[in-house]
This record gives sequence, structure tokens and C-alpha cells, in this order.
Amino acid sequence: MPEHISDCTILNNGVKMPWLGLGVYKAREGDEVVGAVKSALETGYRSIDTAAFYENERGVGRGIKESGVPREEIFVTTKVWNSQQGYESTLQAFEESRRKLGLEYIDLYLIHWPVKGKYKETWKALEKLYKDGWVRAIGVSNFQIHHLQDVLEDCEVKPAVNQVEYHPYLTQKELHTFCRENGIQLEAWSPLARGQILDHPTIVELERKYNKTPAQIVLRWDLQHEVVTIPKSVNPQRIKENADIFDFQLSAEDMERLDGMNINRRIGPDPDHFDF
Repeated sequence: MPEHISDCTILNNGVKMPWLGLGVYKAREGDEVVGAVKSALETGYRSIDTAAFYENERGVGRGIKESGVPREEIFVTTKVWNSQQGYESTLQAFEESRRKLGLEYIDLYLIHWPVKGKYKETWKALEKLYKDGWVRAIGVSNFQIHHLQDVLEDCEVKPAVNQVEYHPYLTQKELHTFCRENGIQLEAWSPLARGQILDHPTIVELERKYNKTPAQIVLRWDLQHEVVTIPKSVNPQRIKENADIFDFQLSAEDMERLDGMNINRRIGPDPDHFDF
């Protein structure tokens, strides 16, 4: 179980990925995202998650450069967007992202959404990038069990990560079990459900019991379920607070109570009914 901000999970290809990272969705390109990245790295985060769709890869790259933290100590994730999926177009999209980030290689490259009829071609492109050494690990995002089965059927390289919407209102237990059984690391986007769960009576009660903020309770729950988590913030104080989750442990009973909050409610799109 993670006990320090620098603790990592070991992906199915032996690459180490930090349990905690900074998400930068909706962080504005320029000074806002640069500041967020620098704050996170200063606090001790060693993982930054962006995407072509976020339109802030340049700022992420700048923040990394200006932080003074050696490149090899930082785990950088980006993703190919839906409109760029397909074999050749994914290779081009990757090169574009890499240039914007100003990096020689990317640590983790993900397919952002399972675009029907496209994602298998896209996966072949990711396999090529991986084999050619441009990426240290490849994975997917928002893939359901049937999408994963489809990829696993004839892939040469297994996905290392599946990044999905995951929080106490959407625990996705079957998907989590499937990923664990197939050596795929589950990662949570929107772990705080955009704040919608933070005033739930169970979380408020646990906040008092553990003397931690609602966000810290939920992020700790992620980690104890062995789910990588990437809370988004541009506020230095909040970035720090989100990382202060390694000095306490939720009891098995309290973990179950949080699990019991599940109502299969999504705050983002449903991967099976997303207008690609």
C-alpha cells in the first residue's frame, strides 16, 4: 500500500508509475498550467497527466522544464484524441504532442476514448511507438470490459493502464476486477467527481473521524483500492492538500462504507454512448 508520495505501482512491463499524479484537464494553457505543474513538482508529485484534447501540452512541457526536476524523475502521460485516431494519424498526433511537450519520449501514451472501428488501428500505432522506444508504456482510457477484450484478442503488447472515471459514486467493480486479472493498472480520472461527492454524509463523518478533508478521504480510498489517482487542481494549496494522504489509513469497515456509496452515477460521458 502506498505510504509516500514517491511510491509507485509496477506496470505489466516493469515500468514504475507513481500512485499519485496531477491532472491538468481544463487548466488553461500558459501561466496557469505552468504554475500548477511547478507547484505539483515542488510538492513532491512526480507524475503529470495531460492530453492533446486539453490544449495545454506546451505549458506542461514548460512547467517541467522550469521546475528544475530531472526529466527522468517525472512520469508524463498524454493521450491521442478521437478525431486523430487511426494508424497514420495517431503516429502524427503523437509526434505533435511530443513536440509541444518538448520531450524526447513520453512515459505513458493512451487512447483517449474507444472510438468504434478506429481504436484497434490506433492500438497498432501505439504498439509501434512502444517498440520504437518513443513511449515507455501504452494504455487506454475509458475502455469498458468488452473494449479491452477486443484489444486483448490480437494485440502484441497488452495495455498497461486503463484510465477511467472512478469515485465512490461509480466504483466499476467488475471492470476493476477484469483489469486486475489481466495485469492492467486501473487509474482514476475525476476521482472527486468534480466535487459532487464531498458533502455526502458518509464522507463528512469520516472527515471528522480521521481529521482529514473530504478530498483526502476519497483520494486515500483510491490508493487503498490500488487505483492510481490524478486529482486536478491549479491551486497550490489544494495541490499540496491532495498529496497529504500518506500519513493515515482508512479501516476496512470505512473502506466498505465508501464502497457502499456506489450508485453507478457518471459525471462524464458513458463510453458506450459517447458521440465520437
